[in-house]
Amino acid sequence: MKTKLLQTAFIVFIAIALTGCTFIFQKGRRSDIQKIEELSSQLEELRKTKGTLEDRLAQEIVDKQVKLDMMEKGLVITVVGDLLFDSGKAKIRSEAEPLLDKVALILKENVPQYNVGIEGHTDNVPIHYSGWKSNWELSSARALSVLHYLTSEKGISPERLSAIGYGEFRPVASNDTKEDRQLNRRVEIVIMPQVTKVKETPRLEIPEPQGNLK
Repeated sequence: MKTKLLQTAFIVFIAIALTGCTFIFQKGRRSDIQKIEELSSQLEELRKTKGTLEDRLAQEIVDKQVKLDMMEKGLVITVVGDLLFDSGKAKIRSEAEPLLDKVALILKENVPQYNVGIEGHTDNVPIHYSGWKSNWELSSARALSVLHYLTSEKGISPERLSAIGYGEFRPVASNDTKEDRQLNRRVEIVIMPQVTKVKETPRLEIPEPQGNLK
């Protein structure tokens, strides 16, 4: 019994970390039990999806073109920006389309109920000649290019997708070397868990009697 409780507590902790949400659980409350079950189910589903992606993108992972991580925001598929785009450009290179096709297939077949966030990131080298005002515009345009490819070319429902550009401001490496800057030039495709509100069972309120009954 103690082992089971510890396992449940661990699942709840990981699931909450994935959603980035904070809940106050109350003993025996039906809505909390449903939230735990829902979060646990989503966690298991994302684990299976990560395994499927590892199988289908095995060569790309070996070649360090793609990286998979379970993070607080969800299951993150990180694609090296230099594979997707030419320097200073936001048009997807034809060489990258097979990789995006594999990701799109899994989004459609394995996790069709999950929303997907697409994040564009750059290094900190200022833009001078490419026509973009800053790395913010470039990273946003790149995220939108991936979004449009998934919707227009691969039939992913647009209601599921969002895109955002972070420019140079969320680096994963120092930017001090060529190799580090290459790591920062990336697009992250995030499969996001979601928690729906559970409708509480209404309680019948019985009014207090007024005065003495005769």
